[in-house]
Amino acid sequence: MTDEFDPTTVPIQAAATVMMIRAGEMNDDGSSIEVFMLRRTGNASFGAGMYVFPGGRVDDVDAAAGIEPYCRGLDDASASAQLGLAAGGLAYWVASIRECFEEAGILLATKRDGSALELNDHDRHAVHDGTLSMIELCRRDDLVLELSTTQYVDHWITPLGEKRRFDTRFFVTEAPAGQQGLHDDKETVDSLWVEPSVALQMMEAGELQMMPPTVANLRWLTPFSTPADAVAAGQALTEITPILPKLLRDESGRITGISRPGDADYDDIVIVDPQMDARS
Repeated sequence: MTDEFDPTTVPIQAAATVMMIRAGEMNDDGSSIEVFMLRRTGNASFGAGMYVFPGGRVDDVDAAAGIEPYCRGLDDASASAQLGLAAGGLAYWVASIRECFEEAGILLATKRDGSALELNDHDRHAVHDGTLSMIELCRRDDLVLELSTTQYVDHWITPLGEKRRFDTRFFVTEAPAGQQGLHDDKETVDSLWVEPSVALQMMEAGELQMMPPTVANLRWLTPFSTPADAVAAGQALTEITPILPKLLRDESGRITGISRPGDADYDDIVIVDPQMDARS
């Protein structure tokens, strides 16, 4: 007999997700943007089959003490201040770059000497399986991680009741020229560049499955006509409030949806969440 699932014991793990955007095909108004999305494998432990942005858990290696000299545009103090943390904020930016490289094959870095960046699948897979860390890659190839162009734009915490919970910071950045992106055929099985409004239309038509934070951030991207506009809007954000949804259930206990802060029924849903209490 298996133990009954106790949602109050599920730890909340730090995570980072990045919306990589590029200029799309010209619309009637002369401009558009596209965002890179990946479909998670059907047997993933979280978000199975969903279309997502590159991202994942912030690992200990992302907070390596020696990574800061290989970062341009942010140090840990300034990164932590943006996230409202006492320390450790730089690791979220490093994690977003690592996850982009692992999941999409896109590396947000430059050679320190200005020479051409050379990428290969061996390094991508080595970073993915943990045999090569980002700091080792940077040290070996004298790389600099470009952080100043990656802007923090949103913050979601997985609701109580899910079997895996994440404290996820969302970022936006312009994809580097010449890097096209491709899923890894392991954790992700499909990929596409798509206009945010088109992705939302595809979701409504049942062609793409997405989680609420992904939908919310696609809607945030929709008004922008150029990547520079979106990145500038992200840079202008100064107060980002974490969003902690609550699960809606029917009389049988089956999950029927979520309620977000500001929804009419949000304050009526009373939950005891020891994990959040421990973080406050």
